[in-house]
Amino acid sequence: MSEVSKEMETTAVSQTRRNMFLLFFIVVILAGGGSFAYWYFISSKYISTDNAYTNVETAQVTPAVGGIVTEVKVNDTQQVKQGDVLVIIDNTDASIALAQAAADLELARRRVQGYQALDENLTAQIAARKADKERTAAQLDAAKSNLVRARLDFDRRKGLVNSGSVSAEDLSNAQNALTRAMADLKIAESSLHQSEANYNSAIGAQKANAVQIINTDIENNPEVLAAKARYEQAQVNLDRTVIYAPISGVVAKRQVQVGRRVQIGEPLMTLVPTDQIYVDANFKEVELSQVKPGQIATLTADIYGEDVVFRGVVSGFSGGTGSAFSLIPAQNATGNWIKVVQRLPVRIELDANELSKHPLRVGLSMEVKVHLNEETQDKLARINGLSDLDADQYLR
Repeated sequence: MSEVSKEMETTAVSQTRRNMFLLFFIVVILAGGGSFAYWYFISSKYISTDNAYTNVETAQVTPAVGGIVTEVKVNDTQQVKQGDVLVIIDNTDASIALAQAAADLELARRRVQGYQALDENLTAQIAARKADKERTAAQLDAAKSNLVRARLDFDRRKGLVNSGSVSAEDLSNAQNALTRAMADLKIAESSLHQSEANYNSAIGAQKANAVQIINTDIENNPEVLAAKARYEQAQVNLDRTVIYAPISGVVAKRQVQVGRRVQIGEPLMTLVPTDQIYVDANFKEVELSQVKPGQIATLTADIYGEDVVFRGVVSGFSGGTGSAFSLIPAQNATGNWIKVVQRLPVRIELDANELSKHPLRVGLSMEVKVHLNEETQDKLARINGLSDLDADQYLR
């Protein structure tokens, strides 16, 4: 009886062991099948990471002119619109410079007007000098003719003196007339030289003056244009004493105070355009073989939790890994080297409408899923009109 009992117990233990082994085998098969099914139907359709953070191209506000700050219109965390006044700099010096430039511009216009008036005056002078030249030339011709007649008269009378036909007084008068004719000739020659010099001088003055006004009017004269440029620069400098917001966004890192003297290019504050927030998702390099620009991604932010789902689009890849752009890049050309999987930042653009409903800030943690399956991407493309919860349920 005891042997039968022992045999039955042994059989029962063996059966139990077989059942346990069979159960274990079934569990292993189910776990492996479940893992494969999960990978095939779910994991293979997307890649995900929680190593992702929001970022944006910020605008640094800097003055284009130096001076003392008289007003600061905004504070940190304040939302501003493009064109809002941020800072006002004392404009006393700029106003004086503008007034001086305006006076210089008016003086330049009057100088050019003077050049034009002088040109007309010089034209009249040239005509007068030309007339003087022609008159003195005629006087010289007359003096030459008088000298010829006086010399002939003197020679004729001198030849008749010995015959007694001409008295000594007549000869003396003829000689005096010859002397006067010779003197008149020298005077006429000198007058002609002087009139020619005056004529040439007037022509030279007109040419020198014409350089200032040739082929131009008053407003297009180089002197006026230069003065106008200085005036416009002074006006720009005056306008720059009021600093406007270059973009819409939130004020951050405000460093300027009333009464502070600021320099050109000195950082005053930073504007963060919250409607242009994007995400830098740092994926492992081994995960990126199927990722390409244009693919759709879904994202959640720690600040809102999983109830709010953002949708985005892969816009591009960084030019290098994070370690490549670090302050101290890794030195891989060493004797002891351990391969480390690198992460490459992938930029994901977010929808502006979703950002307006659920604003984000720079540096927030995100969880990102980039969908690789075309069917999933088609679904995502059709849920733009759904709420965040409905869209998330539809996607699942």
